[in-house]
Amino acid sequence: MANSESELNDNIHRDFYIPTYILAPDAPNKSRHIALPDNVPTCPVLVFINSKSGGQLGGELLRTFRHLLNKYQVFDLGEEAPDSVLRSVYLNIEKLKSGGDQFAAKTEERMRIIVAGGDGTAGWLLGVVSDLKLSQPPPIATVPLGTGNNLPFAFGWGKKNPGTDLNSVISFLKQVMNAKEMKMDSWHILMRMRAPKGGSCDPIAPLELPHSLHAFHRVSPSDELNVEGFHTFRGGFWNYFSMGMDAQVSYAFHSERKMNPEKFKNQLVNQSAYLKLGCTQGWFFAPLVHPSSRNIAQLTKVKIMKKQGEWQDLQIPHSVRSIVCLNLPSFSGGLNPWGTPNNNKRRYRDLTPPFVDDGLLEVVGFRDAWHGLVLLAPKGHGTRLAQAHRIRFEFHKGAADHTFMRIDGEPWKQPLPEDDDTVVVEISHLGQVKMLATRDCRAKSIHDPSSHINHEADDVESDDENSVDEGRRKFGAADTFKIPDEVDVSRLS
Repeated sequence: MANSESELNDNIHRDFYIPTYILAPDAPNKSRHIALPDNVPTCPVLVFINSKSGGQLGGELLRTFRHLLNKYQVFDLGEEAPDSVLRSVYLNIEKLKSGGDQFAAKTEERMRIIVAGGDGTAGWLLGVVSDLKLSQPPPIATVPLGTGNNLPFAFGWGKKNPGTDLNSVISFLKQVMNAKEMKMDSWHILMRMRAPKGGSCDPIAPLELPHSLHAFHRVSPSDELNVEGFHTFRGGFWNYFSMGMDAQVSYAFHSERKMNPEKFKNQLVNQSAYLKLGCTQGWFFAPLVHPSSRNIAQLTKVKIMKKQGEWQDLQIPHSVRSIVCLNLPSFSGGLNPWGTPNNNKRRYRDLTPPFVDDGLLEVVGFRDAWHGLVLLAPKGHGTRLAQAHRIRFEFHKGAADHTFMRIDGEPWKQPLPEDDDTVVVEISHLGQVKMLATRDCRAKSIHDPSSHINHEADDVESDDENSVDEGRRKFGAADTFKIPDEVDVSRLS
């Protein structure tokens, strides 16, 4: 047993362990390895864990990783911000490289990042890596710990946490070592509005916006993003931007969890609560309880850009209550609202499969939760509206004083104009980040020839508006309106 444990530790050190002098040069009792190329770990990893995600799972995962690896290469995001950590590590690596340290240079070349948390946590770290403009940005693997887990699911890491015990973590590390690199598009989002004055939205300084959308500090009066008398916010996302009833349910869930965190201690409980809120918020009975003034076509004018410099109006069906701008083939718990358009759709509507690195967002509409049920059927999909490089939403004075928006799982309540002002949300392609993916992941690259083989395209033409009947005979769909397999339906009333 002792020999087996010793062999395990030797393997972990050989493959994943980063010596302290690279990570924390000022740490006491630092040990410097001999800088020989064959001593460099096969797959050196930096691990970031949101200890508050997944109920108790985050804390357990943190303890297991710190038991296996150097404690200085495992970080609790509740205590240390990823930007300061990465800046410190990479500055130290640069100093070591300038002194001729080949061990540090090789470690940087092979570096990989693991982030454990919800989609918001993963997006936070992706944004930091993008913003730091590292000369050799490390690819990133995501451990599912949240409620939706769309990012890890799209790249093959699953919907549920793979386990926090020693064997599960070792198995995950081996998967990371054997993973392939993929590029993924990132998207810039800009929102401009007048400072909210209060009212029904109860804004907080001035809004309770997600991490990925932060105040933009004007650099000069001539900057084209600055508009006198308005607040401009900008940020980025990697999976989706959505607006409407799905974001409303998400906002209700996040508000409830914030007020009563003790009630949300594991993924199953969280998903059950999400389902109940989908019912109480009226998502299943939208035609009866949801005012038509809050339907997407009544709330906003939508413009899209398919070719550089050419804006065109996008016609939204009047029945659509939720609109999703999707980068990955995974939304609200792993479903693919876009599907795979058949040859006729590709020919006559210029629609393509959902590649994660083609510089296009898929724009999909839903009428209500029942419409979402078609995603459970083979080849089911939402109402395909468009694919675009840029999308612009313009909100003018109307019957509604607010709507709900969501970026990568993080929702907020957005005030809408009360007079002749305009609230503008504009999304444009920003760049790409490097992800780690399993060999059989759902995400597909436009540069991979095998991705263009049409295995699962829609074989039968159908009217999106009439394709709900089959879905109505099932119960469940996306996270917003999906019952987890483990939940007893009879106990949900």
